[in-house]
Formats: sequence, C-alpha cells, structure tokens
Amino acid sequence: MCRRLSALNRWTGVCPMARTSFDTKGKRSVDPACPYLLVCAGCDWRSSDDGLCMSCPRCGDDTLLRTEYMAKQFTVAPEKSGIFRYGWLPVRREIDGSSRPVVYRSEGLGRALGLTDLWISFSGYWPERGCRMVSGSFKELEAFTVLGRTPQRAGVMVVASAGNTAAAFAAAGGEGIPRLLIVPSQALPVVLAAADGASADLQVMALEDATYNDVIGFSRKVVACTPEFFAEGGVRNVGRRDGLGVVALAAFEEMGTLPEFYFQAVGSGAGAIATHEACERIIASGSADGRSVPRMFLCQNADYPPLSRAWKREPDLGDAEAPLDLYAPELANATPPYLVGGGVRDILRSSSGDMLVSDRTEAAAARAMFEELEGIDIEPAPAVAVAALRNAVRAKLLPPDAKCLLNVTGGGRKKLSTGTTAEKPQVWLVKKTDSPDEVAARVLDAFASGSRPHTLAPAG
Repeated sequence: MCRRLSALNRWTGVCPMARTSFDTKGKRSVDPACPYLLVCAGCDWRSSDDGLCMSCPRCGDDTLLRTEYMAKQFTVAPEKSGIFRYGWLPVRREIDGSSRPVVYRSEGLGRALGLTDLWISFSGYWPERGCRMVSGSFKELEAFTVLGRTPQRAGVMVVASAGNTAAAFAAAGGEGIPRLLIVPSQALPVVLAAADGASADLQVMALEDATYNDVIGFSRKVVACTPEFFAEGGVRNVGRRDGLGVVALAAFEEMGTLPEFYFQAVGSGAGAIATHEACERIIASGSADGRSVPRMFLCQNADYPPLSRAWKREPDLGDAEAPLDLYAPELANATPPYLVGGGVRDILRSSSGDMLVSDRTEAAAARAMFEELEGIDIEPAPAVAVAALRNAVRAKLLPPDAKCLLNVTGGGRKKLSTGTTAEKPQVWLVKKTDSPDEVAARVLDAFASGSRPHTLAPAG
C-alpha cells in the first residue's frame, strides 16, 4: 500500500489523505474567497467549500447540502460557452467542452398530445440545434460541474453508474483528476463510445451480470478499501445537483418564465431535486414574476418503480432485485434519496407533484412518436417520461394550455459517429464475487504506473 501511495502521490502531486476535515465545532478551514456557501437543509450549519464536502457534520446523511450563492440575481454570461454561461455553479475552474441543453417550444409533439404550450429541454447530441453532448445524455451537465468543483490532486474519484453518468465522466475529461468508472457490463459500449481515446487518468470497471444496484454496492466496497479512493458523491454532491439544475436555468433563459408543470424520468431523482432547487433560487432572486415552483411529475418504469411505491405508500420492494431486462435500467435505483431532508419526498410535497409510471409498450411507442414528430431519436429513459406525459394528458392531470416543460434527458446517439479511436480506456472485467481489495490494488497499481492499455484486462 505504501508503495502505491507514494507512486500515486508523485503522479497527483499531493497525498489524497491530506484533505480538509471538520474541527470539533464543525467548521472547515477552506478558501474564504469561495463565491458560495454550503448550507445544510436540516440545521443552521453553513460553510465555504473545499470541493469534497458531501454532508453536514451535524446532520450527516439525514439531509442534503445546498448551495447559497453570494450573487443573488439570475445572470447569463453569453460570452462563455456551454454551462458556464450561468453563474450559479459551485466550481473552482471552468472545463472546456461542455454543452447546455437546447430548450424550444414543441410543435409536433405538443400538437399530438393536445398541449398548446409544451416546451422541451433536450440534452444529447443534436448539433443542428446547437446541443453537442457527445455522451448523448444530460449527465454531462453534472460531470463538467463535479469535475470543475473537485480539487486537483484529491485522489481517485470513483463513479458508480448505470451507464450514462459514466459515459459523461468519460467524455468530460478529468483535468488531472483520475477517475474510476464502475458500470454494469452491458453498459460498457455506451461508456467506451463516449471516451475520447485512452487516458492515463481514466479507467473503467465493468461488473458482469450486474444491475445498477449491484454496481452501487460494489463501488462502496472498493472505496472503503483505501483512502486513495473517494466517492464522487452522487446526489449528495452539490456539484452534481447544481450542474443538473442548468436544465432549469436554460429553460428560464429561453422561456422567460418558469413552467407550471415539469416532467422527467428519474432513477435517484437527483435531476428533479436539482431542477426544484434551481427554480427556488430563481424565485428567490425576484426574477420569476410571481411564479411558484413547477409541479414535479416524476416518471419510472412500471415494472420497477421504487420512488413511485414509496410515494404512493405501496409495499416496498424489500430485497427484490431490479430485472436485468428493464426498458430503462438507469431508472432502477433501489436506494434513492426519498426520505432525506431536501430529497424526493420533500420536493413532491412542496410542489404538489406526483409519481407516474409507464410500461415498456407505452414507452417504446412514445419513443417512436417523439422521433417522428420532433426529428431526433431519444433514449429509453426520456421515452418513459414522454409516455407518462401522454398518459397524464389523457387523465387530465394538466390542462391543455398548461405551460409544461418536458426534460428529455438523452438522445441523438444515431447522429454520433460509430467510429472508434485506436485506443480506449483500460477496462477491468469484474465478477460480483471478486474481492474488492484485490480489485482496488490492481487498479491503483495501474493508475500509479500511468499505464494506458486498450485491451480488456480481467481483474482476477
């Protein structure tokens, strides 16, 4: 371990264990010039940010941290590219290559659904409309922000993903931050397609015959093996949520107001929480002209809907495994932040929202309909949301003239090049029964040596 630690330190420039920590009063010794504060949703704790803090020292994991920006007004810097045109991002540096969503008023889909004021926020690859997320997913919004927030030389960031988040972190580039992406093996093609060649600071671990929940559990074990690894943080990372909040900022810039209704497919619900928080921030700035937060309608697979079951107080899934053949497997997070302060239950209650589901047949039909009417292909997850929106209109859950925002969280992969680069990141093929300690040791050795093989390398 000492040899690997020394080698990694030479590469990253600082011991990953030498991080800011809490003192006995819960205060942190960090940069006082930070343009925002971290604020606990459950108590009065607040602090400037070192880029690694994921929870309140008092409330722990019972609540989510939020950001409080010194700049209170909604502003846009049109001279800046991508997401960094918006000031409400918790970053210490801007990373090149980001793209913001394209927001437009729908004609084809709106007419087909009978909605006269339907707006679409599209994240993916649609260069004709100026959206160039090369991973094909809105997860790039969080990847660029998280990497912009994370201090360099912090150690190895471990990202657990069903596929799209890992693809986004592969596409975004690390700016000197080594990243280990852990995904189910079936998601490997999506991740490798997004990676721009081999990189010494990027490795991918593919867990065979695994669900998203398996990946989450295995990643936690890997992180626990050594202090040289740190978890990206998921929904607890304010960088992730404020990055995803760009959906609301871009929509407000284009629409000139907030929507009344908001539809999105969710797994953990991080994107929906982010949108809700961003809308609250816009309202607090006085820019929303008396609008309240939009009603949040969150959508999941009908055959595995943990959030919907929790919201409707149905029997929970217990230890039930998510089916491997789910229509949208990225929506199958069995441990979403539902009960935590500031989590999914809170935003549904405060917005008078609801949980919806759609089945495979409905989602597949909605996916085909969207491509025909809007002229761009979409991924299975947003197809679940399109189907749920169609069902909601039929059930008269929203009036025909409602100002509605549909968050299409991924698409345009048909437009992406199918060509591959000569090299790809190192991939570790891992079984669920493999020892996390042995896997972690091999990965650290590869990071320390800076090796960049492009062949598949079994971990054991």
